[in-house]
Amino acid sequence: MTETDEYLILRELPEPITDDELAAAADASGEALEELREEGTEISWVESEVLADDDGGIVGTFCRYRAESEAAIHEHAERAGLPATKVTRRGEPLSGE
Repeated sequence: MTETDEYLILRELPEPITDDELAAAADASGEALEELREEGTEISWVESEVLADDDGGIVGTFCRYRAESEAAIHEHAERAGLPATKVTRRGEPLSGE
């Protein structure tokens, strides 16, 4: 098993999408993850926060993944048809109140 790091991915969308479109994107993401793992790439989705505008339209997501490399994150995004506006290795989190 290859060592993995955690990555944070900002996915900015050019126009707001609906909940149904977000669900379809999540399905495409899951399929791409499965394909990559079948090919031997270490990658998994941890969680996502949904970004919304004042009207409730979904304008992006902020996702956390575990992966063997940043290249694996970009390959996943390309296969799933998702933007990867900014990909950054996750540092130590700060605690809130």
